[in-house]
Amino acid sequence: MSDNPARILVVDDEPSITEFVSYNLKKEGYEVQTAPDGATAVALITSGNFDLVILDVMLPNMDGYEVVRRIRPVSNVPVLFLSARDTELDKVVGLEIGGDDYLAKPFGVRELIARAKALLRRSVQPDVGSSAGDFNEVIEASGITLDEGTHMASGANGPIDLTPREFELLAALMRHAGKVLSRDQLLHDAWGWEYLVETKTVDTHVKRLRDKLEAARVDPALIETVRGYGYRFKLT
Repeated sequence: MSDNPARILVVDDEPSITEFVSYNLKKEGYEVQTAPDGATAVALITSGNFDLVILDVMLPNMDGYEVVRRIRPVSNVPVLFLSARDTELDKVVGLEIGGDDYLAKPFGVRELIARAKALLRRSVQPDVGSSAGDFNEVIEASGITLDEGTHMASGANGPIDLTPREFELLAALMRHAGKVLSRDQLLHDAWGWEYLVETKTVDTHVKRLRDKLEAARVDPALIETVRGYGYRFKLT
C-alpha cells in the first residue's frame, strides 16, 4: 500500500455492522468513515474523496440504490453493496444502477476484505515500482484510447465516462482485440483473483459499458457477443 491509506466509507444503519466492518478494515490499514443513512452518505461522497464505498441497500430515508443514482453523475467511486436480499434480480439491479459488486448478508470478514481489496486495486494508484508497467499502458484500438496511468478513456468525440470496473472490462477486451474472451477470462482480468462472482455480472457490466460507449458517440457494437462463449472487441 502507499503511504496514504485508502479511504473507505461504510454506510449502514445497524451500529453492529458498521462497527464490525470498520474494525476489520482498520486492521487492514485503511482509513474508515461511517454514515448511518443514505442522505448522510450522499453528502459525504459528493464533498469528500473516498476510494471505496461499502453501502447497505436497506437504509432509512434513502436506500442504497438511490444513493448510487445520486452520486454517479459526480463520482465514479467503486461501490460494494451489502444486502440481506440475495436474489439474482437484486444483484442485477444493484449492478445496473452503478454498483461494482454485491455481497449478501451474513458475510464472512475474509470475503468482505477480499472484495474490498479487489475493488481498491482498481481505483487506487499502485506504488511506484509495483508492476508499474501493468498500470501505465496506453491501449488504442478502433478509435478508442485508454490511458491506464490516469484511468482516462476517450473516443473520436471526446472523453468516455467509465467507472473503474467498466474501464478495466474495456481494457481487458481491448488488450485482446479481435479475440474472443470467455466470461471467466473477463472475470479474471477485470475482477481479479481474489474472489469469484457470477458470470451474469459480466453480462450486466457489458450492457452498461455499451451504454456508456453509445452516450459518448462510440459504436457500442464494437463489443460483440459471441453466443455461448463470451465477448470480443471488434477491430475496425
